[in-house]
Amino acid sequence: MYHPYFRGKQNELIAIRETASLLASRDFVPIIEPVKESLGNLERTLKAICDADARAIVIVNPYHGDHSEDGVNISELLRNGFSNHQNRIAAGILLKKDMPIGQVFDLYSEHEHQNTTFIHAGFTDAKGLAERLGRVLPRTRNVFFEAHCGRLYRKHFQGSTRILLKDGFTRRRNADHPQLELFSDLHVTFEEEGMDGFGDFLIVGDDYTESGGPAYAVAIHLTFIDPDQDDVMFIYHFVSTTRDTPTDPAGKFAEALNKLIKKLDSGNSKLFESSAIAEFRELHAAGHFPGLGYVKRLSMKHHIETLADYFK
Repeated sequence: MYHPYFRGKQNELIAIRETASLLASRDFVPIIEPVKESLGNLERTLKAICDADARAIVIVNPYHGDHSEDGVNISELLRNGFSNHQNRIAAGILLKKDMPIGQVFDLYSEHEHQNTTFIHAGFTDAKGLAERLGRVLPRTRNVFFEAHCGRLYRKHFQGSTRILLKDGFTRRRNADHPQLELFSDLHVTFEEEGMDGFGDFLIVGDDYTESGGPAYAVAIHLTFIDPDQDDVMFIYHFVSTTRDTPTDPAGKFAEALNKLIKKLDSGNSKLFESSAIAEFRELHAAGHFPGLGYVKRLSMKHHIETLADYFK
């Protein structure tokens, strides 16, 4: 049903490990695009997925990061480390713009016994791919980036398992975020779109950067589902008051966290009281700054827990 899309940085992978049991209980299937040369962290994450009886899709030809030119090491990891877990760990083929259809089928032939998933992210020859798949099309799973795949494109893959991926996060400078904005309604409407499931890029967005710039402002991004507005999902941006210097991220985090706690204590935040929210409360009580990567991880975990509660 739900397919969160992760770029395989450290905190993203830890977030998957820490929610593996919850992912399994709701049959949520993370999609992982490995971006770091070392695959040790990815391997630990996939083992945690298997231990929890959860499932995941690993992209074998990433668009971003250290494996963008050659994903052979990823393929070897799946083949050598997880060949006995093909029902748990699937190979994902990222269908990029201008990708020759022959290259698509070379990868498909290499990974056809690994529950292959096609991830459509700019590829244009939908008709040609569907025709060449022929009788095996109903056995495939197809994930569509909404920004690149309109209804006419997706129509060619009717009869297969179809997942629609929408980026609900608007990327901008932290200082420019509004306090509240719409995130997505796809968790409510994906069946109306003729889809079998949905996904998003959590509170990170589809735009990829190797690392963040200086923290002139610190923001805590938290999603919630509003039952008073047809269960639409919104996102809060709790932004520090101090925004004119790249120094003192701990002080800025404290300012953003104070705004979050004040909203929670108001009783009208509509935020799900997730384990991540409990940890934010503990950080506030202790006056502790765990680092910006850790804060992002908590926000990702909260997003997953919020959707898990919605689909309980």
